[in-house]
Amino acid sequence: MNVPRPERWLGVAPLLLFAVVVFGLPAAMMVFGAFTTPATAPGGVRLTAANLTASLHGPYLTALIGSVKLSAVSALIACAAGLPLAQVIVTSRFRALREAALAGAGVLANVAGVPLAFAFVATLGNAGVLTRHLDLLRHGWSLYGFWGLTLVYQYFLIPLMVLTLTPALEGLRRQWREAAHNNGANAFRYWVHVALPILAPSLLGGYVLLFGTAFSAYATAAAMVGSSVPLVTMQIADALSGNVLVGDGNIALALSVDMVLVAGLVMAVHLPLQRRSARWLG
Repeated sequence: MNVPRPERWLGVAPLLLFAVVVFGLPAAMMVFGAFTTPATAPGGVRLTAANLTASLHGPYLTALIGSVKLSAVSALIACAAGLPLAQVIVTSRFRALREAALAGAGVLANVAGVPLAFAFVATLGNAGVLTRHLDLLRHGWSLYGFWGLTLVYQYFLIPLMVLTLTPALEGLRRQWREAAHNNGANAFRYWVHVALPILAPSLLGGYVLLFGTAFSAYATAAAMVGSSVPLVTMQIADALSGNVLVGDGNIALALSVDMVLVAGLVMAVHLPLQRRSARWLG
């Protein structure tokens, strides 16, 4: 029996209402604020492109580029480290160890913020345990910079990459490896000519996912480096709180629109790659 089309929407109506209230209204207000002047400005609220223009100049542009650079480098390192780790987990003959590793990756992928920053400061900060024990300051080490923050981001990006690649690696069929071996291919040639081309969409999709995760991260960087590393999330926080200039709330909203546009580009790349990977590994 076919259910009338209007009744089909009743089941998803609560979800749609939740999405409109939680995502739709804030997004609409964000866009409205990004293209209007604040109520306290001379002339009151009026349409303007000055906020968006300001968000793409000066320190705001520097912060946006800094976030893109940090996210790109962090995601690339995590991809390079996550692939062999995921392969070791998938090929492990010990089921309990494999399940424990995946469960641990699921936990670590969601650990961030102030606790993570404190853990690294206590370990690798200027007075950290390993810093003093290995005399890292003498060799120019600093946790409170670009590469220090990149290292901290690996704590949750690598486990996330492991979780992302595990289903794809499990989809590699044993017959493909056997066929390559029967045709004289060693392990290196199998990975170069068979496995990696098949995994390429999943790898690129995972990279895009990690990029978006690092790009939107805020609490860890705020607690550890503050404004010493130019990041767009720090600029948004400073503009909203008036730490730099009072009344820059609308520029903060314009910066948020910039982030949404970058995230939209990321998703536009990720979704086709995900569908292509599913066709091969399904």
